[in-house]
Amino acid sequence: MKKTRRALSHLPRIWWCTIIIFLLATGTAQATSSPTDRVRESVTEILSVLKDHALDRDARWLRIGQVIDSGFDFRSMSQSILATNWRMATKEEKRQFVEFFSQYLEVTYRDKIEAYTNQGIDYVNESIRGDKAVVDTIIRTDSTQIPVSYKLKLNGDEWFAYDVVIEGVSLVNNYRSTFNAIVKSEGMEGLLTDLEGRIDKYKLEHGGLPPQ
Repeated sequence: MKKTRRALSHLPRIWWCTIIIFLLATGTAQATSSPTDRVRESVTEILSVLKDHALDRDARWLRIGQVIDSGFDFRSMSQSILATNWRMATKEEKRQFVEFFSQYLEVTYRDKIEAYTNQGIDYVNESIRGDKAVVDTIIRTDSTQIPVSYKLKLNGDEWFAYDVVIEGVSLVNNYRSTFNAIVKSEGMEGLLTDLEGRIDKYKLEHGGLPPQ
């Protein structure tokens, strides 16, 4: 079990850069824009916040957190990650998982988002099928090019991100494998306790959660 839990915070190095882009690629653009515009405009918006030296760290994260919260479809993402475990969970367990998982993502990637150094991004393709869309991009670093596809869902009149596929590997599938192993061993209660413990550790080390 210790090996499973360590996997939550020890993803391969390539994931950190691209997960950061995923978190950045969700903003407030309306559905009248294309999914590609949604991603492009949101990246620009977040980068402007990161480069605004007039903001202190808390003010900067408050604005970043608002973009993340408004851009993620956390419920759809949570449902996809838990898969059959979602159907078996109680209403309260579902509510708690969505809450804890969204907090876990924010506290896990806060420092990495703030350290983002503006790698280049090429937008190469967009496909829309009904209320789902995929935006294919290439992230360019000094030494490599990384193919990344963003999956978005149309909820009402806005596009929301719910998954990212990095070099053929899905972020949702990655978490599904890890979380399902914990549920199999300790049940939903064990998974919720694990996530809550990680959030509490962050609170203790940082004096609370990032500003909301």
